Amino acid sequence: MVDKTTTAFARENLAGAGEVVVFSHGGSFTQNLRKHVFDPFTKATGIKVVDVIADLAEPQVNAMHQAGRVDWDVAIIYAQAYPELAQAGMFVPIDYSLWDDDALHGVPESARLKDAVVAFQSAILLVCDDRAFPKNGPKNWADFWNVKEFPGPRGLNGTGSPTPIISALMADGVAPKDLWPLSDEKIERALKKLDEIKPHITKWWTAGGEPIQLLINGEYALTSAPDGRALAAIKKGVPIRMVWDGAATVENYWTVLKGGPNSQNAQKFIAFVNQSEMAAAFTQGTGFPGPNKNQLKQLPADLLPLISIDPENAAMTIGYDATWLAAKRADGKTNGDYIAERFLAWRAR
Repeated sequence: MVDKTTTAFARENLAGAGEVVVFSHGGSFTQNLRKHVFDPFTKATGIKVVDVIADLAEPQVNAMHQAGRVDWDVAIIYAQAYPELAQAGMFVPIDYSLWDDDALHGVPESARLKDAVVAFQSAILLVCDDRAFPKNGPKNWADFWNVKEFPGPRGLNGTGSPTPIISALMADGVAPKDLWPLSDEKIERALKKLDEIKPHITKWWTAGGEPIQLLINGEYALTSAPDGRALAAIKKGVPIRMVWDGAATVENYWTVLKGGPNSQNAQKFIAFVNQSEMAAAFTQGTGFPGPNKNQLKQLPADLLPLISIDPENAAMTIGYDATWLAAKRADGKTNGDYIAERFLAWRAR
């Protein structure tokens, strides 16, 4: 239920007509967005939200830009893809004049870029089965590598994401402040450390829902996993535990697409979703926290230990250096592509 203050602000400052076409990831993510964010936005402003759904927005955004016909208004763009798309002029500046004081003070300046604003933060973190470790379970990535004290089948991301490299370096004693950039020497060090754990990885997961399901099935005792998937399972009573020490966080951005059919409505939508009450609704609905820190006062106390922006958890997380990952090497490949190639070649050995 949206309170009267939020509704009054929206009716006075964000009211409109017509529609806004908003990308989301489908499934329960979109269903919960509609219930907790889209429908309240329509009720408060009179602007209908039209869903467009895909696993990733970036290929379609690029294709629409190349074709000169943009059918969407708002897209969620992965941080590593953002720099190249922004440089190509695919987004319009965010109209922060539409935002209320709560949003402007609650959303850190670092999350408010000229033509993008953080939509939510996601994390890959260590998750373990409480049935396998009823007492004194693993507390960090060094414990993940400690198969003697913490026995059992393990899982890691097998897609070529940098997260196994980051986890391996932390397990090998690299301090968080020294992780970035991931030099060739650090990559070699990480792959050598991964050699130690490779025999204990029973399956390399490649989709976000896999690791939690494999924990539930007893095929994993501990694994890396997306925080939102773990949170959703815990809320359903699944006996798993999230370990925040060394969680790797990455940001995803709301963007307003240049040439979209309803740009003004898109700006109103982004102003609405960044109010603290709506940020709290977004977090509760999707399991992924938006950036407005004022939402912490409005979230249930039992949810706070399960989200990355809780101050205690945030102090233990490691942010992606998305700008470095997106930067081009001398051979024309991005650093992220190079890491993926090295990791996948190592995995195939």
